[in-house]
Amino acid sequence: MNTIINAILIVALGWFLYQRLVPAKGIKSISTSELKLELTKKGKQFIDVRTPQEFRGNHIRNFKNIPLFELQKRAQELSKEQEVIVICQSGMRSSKASKTLKKLGFTQITNVKGGISAWH
Repeated sequence: MNTIINAILIVALGWFLYQRLVPAKGIKSISTSELKLELTKKGKQFIDVRTPQEFRGNHIRNFKNIPLFELQKRAQELSKEQEVIVICQSGMRSSKASKTLKKLGFTQITNVKGGISAWH
């Protein structure tokens, strides 16, 4: 009986981690080196979902700060017609933000893998 319970717990934990780490369908991921090319293109929206303090400490030009905790109520500041490129410190919050935007009806969403920590 313990073996079955342990197997169920392992499967549940695996599924939870999979859901947290794998990008949602329709969300693209790019590296920071690919981001450098995207920054030169027109018609894109760049948002940094870190806290205002983190943003003030270091950020990439062209990125607008919309902290993750404010994203749901401030999403109307973004156009659903243009691609949204999302960054955070390591890629975890931006992944969560990307999923939030997807649920809000945005269709062109790109998450920057590794976040500001990977920016050279």
